[in-house]
Amino acid sequence: MKTIKAVVGILRKKDQFMDGFWGLHVGKIEAGESKEQAIIRELKKELGIQISQLSLHQTMMHQYEDRTVQLSIYNINEYRNTPLGIEGQAISWVGINELNDYKLLPTVKTFIDSITLPDKYWITPSTDHQSDRWTEKFNKKLTQDITLIQLRSKTKLDNDFILQLYNKCKQNNIKLLLNTVNKTFNKPYCDGWHITTAEMLKLSKRPCSDNKLLGASTHNLAEALKAQAMGANFVVISPVQVTKTHPDTLPLGWDKAKEVVDKLNIPVYFLGGMALKDLEKTVKLGAQGIAGVSAV
Repeated sequence: MKTIKAVVGILRKKDQFMDGFWGLHVGKIEAGESKEQAIIRELKKELGIQISQLSLHQTMMHQYEDRTVQLSIYNINEYRNTPLGIEGQAISWVGINELNDYKLLPTVKTFIDSITLPDKYWITPSTDHQSDRWTEKFNKKLTQDITLIQLRSKTKLDNDFILQLYNKCKQNNIKLLLNTVNKTFNKPYCDGWHITTAEMLKLSKRPCSDNKLLGASTHNLAEALKAQAMGANFVVISPVQVTKTHPDTLPLGWDKAKEVVDKLNIPVYFLGGMALKDLEKTVKLGAQGIAGVSAV
C-alpha cells in the first residue's frame, strides 16, 4: 500500500478584523526535500507568501482504503506578502466554528482540536473547593494565561457552585471541563468533561455530544489509543516524570510519552512532574502541551 508524506501549513491572522481565523494548505514532499523545505516551497507556489519563521505543531497519520497519509503540520509564525490563490484556486479565511460546515478530508477534521486547544491545561485541586484558599487560587488563574480548566473533585459538588465557576470562566473566555463524580454528561453549565481512566475503559463510544469537549486520563499507549477510538478530543498521559504526590510510581519518561504522541492523531497533554520550563520541550516532541495542578 502506498504511503504519501505531506506537509500542512497553518496561517493565522493576528490583530485584524478576522482575528483568529485559519487557513490550511497541504503539499506533498518531493524526493530529497526536507519537510521544512516542502512547506516553504508549497506555500510560495500556492499562496505567494515568503515564510520566514515556522515551527512543527503536530504529526499525524491517516489510513485511507488505498493509501496511508503521513502529515507534518506546521505553524507559520511569520511570513511576508498577502496570501492569494496563485494557481487560480479560491481561498478564504474561515472561522474555527465554521470549519465543520465544510466538506473536509478526515485528516483535516482530526487536527481541528489541535489548532484550537491551548498549550496549558490547568487542573484544580481536588478537595476543599469552597475554602478561601481554593477560591483564591481559582480566581487568580482566571487572570493568568489559562484558557482551559478541569474542575476536579472526588466528591459531589453543589450545582450552584459549579454554575458560579462556569459563569466566571465564560466572562474570561475560559473553557471549563468537569471531572466530578457521577457524571451525567448532560449538564449545560460546562464546556465538556474530563473522564478518568476507569471511566474511559468502560465506554465503547463517546458519551457526550460533539459540540462539547471530551478529555481522558491515560497512563500508557493502549489506554490512549482506546480513548482516541471512543471519541475523545484529547488525552492526558501521565506520569511523564517522577511526582511529589506519587514518588513510588514509575514514570513513563520522555521517550514513552513521545511514543504516545507519535501514535495518536488527537492532541496529547503531558502530566506528572511537569513545570513551565518543560513546556518548550513538550511542544517540540509534538505534544499539545502540559497539564497539572501546580505546573501551569
